[in-house]
Amino acid sequence: MPAHHAARHATAPRGRAAGRSVASSTAAVGAAFGVLATGTFAAVTSGGAGQAVADAAETAGTSGTSTVATTLAANEAALPVADTAADGAHVTPAAFGLGDLDAGEDFDLSALDKAGKIADAIAAQQAKEAEAQAAKQRLAAVISQGGLDGWIAEALDICDLPQSLAPSVKKIIMAESGGNPRAINTWDSNAQRGTPSQGLMQTIPSTFRAYVHPSLAGSSITDPVANITAGLRYMIANYGLGTVQAGGRSNHAGDYVGY
Repeated sequence: MPAHHAARHATAPRGRAAGRSVASSTAAVGAAFGVLATGTFAAVTSGGAGQAVADAAETAGTSGTSTVATTLAANEAALPVADTAADGAHVTPAAFGLGDLDAGEDFDLSALDKAGKIADAIAAQQAKEAEAQAAKQRLAAVISQGGLDGWIAEALDICDLPQSLAPSVKKIIMAESGGNPRAINTWDSNAQRGTPSQGLMQTIPSTFRAYVHPSLAGSSITDPVANITAGLRYMIANYGLGTVQAGGRSNHAGDYVGY
């Protein structure tokens, strides 16, 4: 065999061995970097440590693969991981509304409406009670002052009649007795029969006893409050509440004619 042929044959195995060595080195590098090879394309699927690449290159034992490993190691870069705690990241709390409810979650809006109506009813009741309490305080103040207005207010309260009737009752009293609780009529037909009209509302004794409010049954006919209750109850029973509201009976000319 010629010498140059022998030389070619002698060098060929070294080339194949070197190729195998390079392949082994490449495989080592791929293992270190997690290389996914498909035909002529290779993709790095996960980063490895630079030291692992260097070790793989050293194992291959060739200067070429060492250069590759060194290049790969030099280009390896760790992706920065944001530390939200360290960076002081601001987290905005999310607002919760009806839209945040789960689709399958039941939410009865009628319950809200019912609760609102109950709250309104409670508020209205409290306002009503407050007004009633204020009215009682005003009434107590008027009664405590005494006098004609105080007597009328107390008599209306005892008879469970509205205080709005006070002006009409006062008109009747002024026409009957002039506001004098001890007034006695000595000239009318009742006086001639021996049963004179007496007191603020000018009731005769029999009428007083029949119509005075039960709570004041033991009172004198000249007791101002008791006399008013007797006159009011008599008028309402015989002429209706409208007569009281009108301030007593009147003739066609509008003049007061008594009751």
